Amino acid sequence: MLYRTLKRMIERGQTEGLESKMDIFFAASKLTEEEYTELLGMLPGSKE
Repeated sequence: MLYRTLKRMIERGQTEGLESKMDIFFAASKLTEEEYTELLGMLPGSKE
């Protein structure tokens, strides 16, 4: 559920402060490593 919400936010361009929030969700095991990596790759300015 969280993954889909974050993905939708990125697709809509609502990315301000999102990377740090995703870091927290990943650290709290709310996102898997695969989900985290995919979402980071979708962020603008991503190096992937």
